[in-house]
Amino acid sequence: MQAIAYYVNRLSLGLNVVALALAVGAVAIMLGAAGWQVVARYLLSQPPAWTEELARFSMVWGGLLGASCAFRNKTDPTLFPDALALRGTVGRILVLTRSAGVLCFVLPILWYCFFGPGANPARGYLVRLSGRQAETMDLPMIVFGVAIPLAFSIIVIHVMADMAAIFTHKKKEEVVT
Repeated sequence: MQAIAYYVNRLSLGLNVVALALAVGAVAIMLGAAGWQVVARYLLSQPPAWTEELARFSMVWGGLLGASCAFRNKTDPTLFPDALALRGTVGRILVLTRSAGVLCFVLPILWYCFFGPGANPARGYLVRLSGRQAETMDLPMIVFGVAIPLAFSIIVIHVMADMAAIFTHKKKEEVVT
């Protein structure tokens, strides 16, 4: 069990590093696109149509990947922040409760990303997006929509790392080393 906890936590940590880098990149792209929109509109009087759409989609990528990082680092909004520091049996129960709540939210979203009504994969969110084109950029909408299942899949791995850590009776930081 210790080895499983170690590898799940290493995976979670590695994904967190990549997600954070991608989130920072997405926010930088968003700021660049919005900044260029302002310059082009007010100084050049020729705003390109694609900058607003790029900024919007970059915001979605940055927000979702950033949310997965916040979940891993326990910096996401929580009703009882002091409860995250509890250890022992009460701490384990709270981690399991938090994990169950997160999974109740995340798993249906992941399901409908891949399957539509009646468990039909042809009507899933990603398949429907693959047939649509962005309005101002020559890209399929799936390029932007894949951020949702990607970020929520990373959160599921973070949840597994949390649960593996409590079952080995160690803090997540101790499992990594």
